[in-house]
Amino acid sequence: MTGWLPREAAEIFGEGAVAQEAYDLLTVDVPPGEWIAALTAARDTLGCTYFDWLSAVDEPGTGFRVCAHVVALDGGVRRLLLRTTVPHEAAALPTATGLYAGAAWHERETHEMFGVDFPGHPGLAPLLLPEEFEGHPLRKDFVLAARVAKAWPGAKEPGESHDGGPKRRQMQPPGVPDPNDWGPQKGQLPPPPARPPRKTAPPGERPPRRTRTATEGSASQTAAPGERPPRRTRSASEGSASQTPPPAPAAPPRKRVPDAPWEQPQEPQTEPAAAEDPAPAEKPAASESPAAGESPAAGKAAPPTEPAAGEEPAAGGESAPAHKPAAGEGGPAHKPAVGEGGEGA
Repeated sequence: MTGWLPREAAEIFGEGAVAQEAYDLLTVDVPPGEWIAALTAARDTLGCTYFDWLSAVDEPGTGFRVCAHVVALDGGVRRLLLRTTVPHEAAALPTATGLYAGAAWHERETHEMFGVDFPGHPGLAPLLLPEEFEGHPLRKDFVLAARVAKAWPGAKEPGESHDGGPKRRQMQPPGVPDPNDWGPQKGQLPPPPARPPRKTAPPGERPPRRTRTATEGSASQTAAPGERPPRRTRSASEGSASQTPPPAPAAPPRKRVPDAPWEQPQEPQTEPAAAEDPAPAEKPAASESPAAGESPAAGKAAPPTEPAAGEEPAAGGESAPAHKPAAGEGGPAHKPAVGEGGEGA
């Protein structure tokens, strides 16, 4: 089954029916003899009660392809396009006005534009063209007489009458005959100039093949013997050697602000003389641990030692401070302990 058909196309539309679906459109091709039967099945079996349009297409070498587009509206929109082909020599198809009354207007237009006959139609009177009009304008073999007497609008091609040069033969669009074969100038125009024959090589002789590569250039670009062409040393982003970068724009002058601190005059500053570094003081030697029974003086540094014999006293004539004995040591200012004997006791 194809598309939304409940059964095979041949079972619904008759023998020889072929169905295909594309872009939500179901298309069924039937023979001309099954045209009315196919429309009846579309209306009664498939529920296509809405008749949309009917027209034809001129297919050169094949015939006129007549198409009818009907739609089923129950349960959603389902579109069906029925097609059949009639030959150019016997362009006739039974009328569908007995099934779809709206087909009467479309069959009149198709008969007027293509010349397809619809036997049984109530009246195939002209619909769009005047009664004195001859021919069917939508056929591919219809002669566009207006284009024979008047040139195509638009810009002229090179070599036409406005420049007086040689005119080349133009391709005629479909439906436009040669003015020398049809129209008021029939047989009065000179035949178009014959084109010169193309030069052909003698049988068995082939033209020389190109032996140079694309990097070598053409045969006219020859280099001096023993000289190799210079290689390109610039990258693609740098461009060619002739493309020199533009000079950098000069920086704009800085705008002076009179009241800015950096615009005020600065007084010269003199650096002071470097002061002499005083001699580092000698660290006192670590005091020896007190003997048993002696208590060290808390928070007092060891006294400086007396200068040895022959050494000069400290600067200023001052002698080193006298050694202060620790507690418990004998000395000139020794205070006797309680209970010791002494003078005046």
